Amino acid sequence: MRLTRKTTLASAAAMLLLGLTACAPAGSAGPGGIDDEGDAPSTATGNGPYNLEIAENPEFEAGTTMAEIAEAGTLRVGTKFDQPLFGLQGPDGTPVGFDVAIAALIAAELGIAFEDIEWTEAQSAVRESFLESDQVDIVVATYTINDARKERIDFAGPYFIAGQDIIVQAGNPEGITGPEDLAGLPVCSAEGSTPAATIADEYGAELLAAGGYSDCLDPLRNGQVVAVTTDNVILSGFVDQNPGEFELLGETFTEEPYGIGLPLGDDAFRTFINDVLEEAFANGTWARLYEETAGTVLEVPEPPMVDRY
Repeated sequence: MRLTRKTTLASAAAMLLLGLTACAPAGSAGPGGIDDEGDAPSTATGNGPYNLEIAENPEFEAGTTMAEIAEAGTLRVGTKFDQPLFGLQGPDGTPVGFDVAIAALIAAELGIAFEDIEWTEAQSAVRESFLESDQVDIVVATYTINDARKERIDFAGPYFIAGQDIIVQAGNPEGITGPEDLAGLPVCSAEGSTPAATIADEYGAELLAAGGYSDCLDPLRNGQVVAVTTDNVILSGFVDQNPGEFELLGETFTEEPYGIGLPLGDDAFRTFINDVLEEAFANGTWARLYEETAGTVLEVPEPPMVDRY
C-alpha cells in the first residue's frame, strides 16, 4: 500500500502556498481559485501540456488509494519511453503522447498537477512486477488487457483499441503480406509483450525478443530480422519518425484493448478510474487528448466501451 507524504512536507507546502497568496498582486488567483477581483480563472494552475483542469481539494473516502494519493500529492506512473505517439521521452526527460495524456487526466481528477506526476519507464516485461512491488500506482503503457495478466493485476478501461500489425523494410523486399508469411522467419518484438507471444506461438515466427520495440528497428534495418510486429499505432509512429525506411502492412490481425494497470483487488480505485474515463469519453476530453497526441498521425477513433468486470 502506498505511504502518504510526511507531515513536515505537507506543512511546508501549506506555508509556501500561504506565502505566495499573501504576496500575490491584485487580480491574481488565490488558493480557492478565485482572484482578487472575484473572477474564477478559466483553468487551474499547473495543468500541464494537455490543458487539464486540476480538481481542487477533491474528497475521497478515508483509507482509499485515491485519498492516499491525493494526500501524498503525487501520482507514480509507469509508461513507455520509446513509443512515438503514445509514450516517448521528450528532450527534457518527460514522456509525451496519448498514454501520458491519459495518466495526466487521472492525476488531474486526483487533484495532482502534471509537474507532480512521477514517471517511471515501464517496458513490457516489467509492468506487472512494478505494480506488485509498489513501484508505481498505475501503469499506462500500451498495456493490452488479457486474462493471464488479470491473474496478477487489475485493469481499468479499456481506453483504446489497437490491433497487431507488421512493419518491413521499405519496398517489402521479402514480399510479406501477413503473419502467415512469417513462419520460420526471424521477427522482432518486445520481450513479455502480447504481440511477441502471438507471432511466435500462433504463427511460428523465430522471435528476436528485445527490451523495447524501438530496439527492433536496427535489426530490421540491417536485415537481422525480416519484420517487426506490435500494435498498429506503435508501428505507425515508427514509420512516421523514420520516413522512407519502413513500410506498414496495414492489416491488423488481433484486437488489443489497452487498459490502465493497477494493483490486484483495488476495486474502489478501478471504479474511480473507469468513472474518469467514461466522463472523458462523454465530454470530448478523450477525443481532444487523442487528437493532440496520436491524432497528429492517426485518425481519431470512437472511444471504446469500458469493461467493468
